[in-house]
Amino acid sequence: MMRNRVALVAAALTLPALVFAQGPPPPRGNPSATVGGKKVSVEYGQPSLNKRTIKDLLAQLPQDRVWRAGVNQVTTLTTEGDIAIGGQKVKAGKYSLYVLAPENGDWSLLVNSDPGVPLKTIFAGAPPALADALWPRLDGYEKIKATEVARAPLKSGKVAATEAFTITLTPAGDGATLTLAWGDQSWSTGITAAK
Repeated sequence: MMRNRVALVAAALTLPALVFAQGPPPPRGNPSATVGGKKVSVEYGQPSLNKRTIKDLLAQLPQDRVWRAGVNQVTTLTTEGDIAIGGQKVKAGKYSLYVLAPENGDWSLLVNSDPGVPLKTIFAGAPPALADALWPRLDGYEKIKATEVARAPLKSGKVAATEAFTITLTPAGDGATLTLAWGDQSWSTGITAAK
């Protein structure tokens, strides 16, 4: 167990260096939709498969099976009004997003009030322009589980193969459907105005 934690911390510390050494960072997506008359948006980094498979990527998840739902800076959801995600109430504000991807069973979208950590606190060589950028928690989701505000089940599906990880917000009546897609797989949940 201790060996796994040490390996995870080492990976967390070297990951930013590897990302910056590989050239320009991946693009960031910023889909938005109107839910109950208020804007809801997501901002996230778009990693590419780069000849890997979803199965290969899932095999690299930490023991807690929580993924940061993107790459580089923390993935965020911002809502101007109170909403319900997968039937669970989320107050207006800005949240970090993670995905629980168990080996068996359904995936879940984790909505957390923890904003992340400045890159400079986990990577001493952070470029000045990114030093204060918030990065996701790479040292174990358990440390921020207490600040989780919603855990919404995700419905899995199949899509046309896509190289880049994509998050979309598609209007659905007075709400929207949030969909994560990568490779030929997708995971989605509904967003409605809170009642």
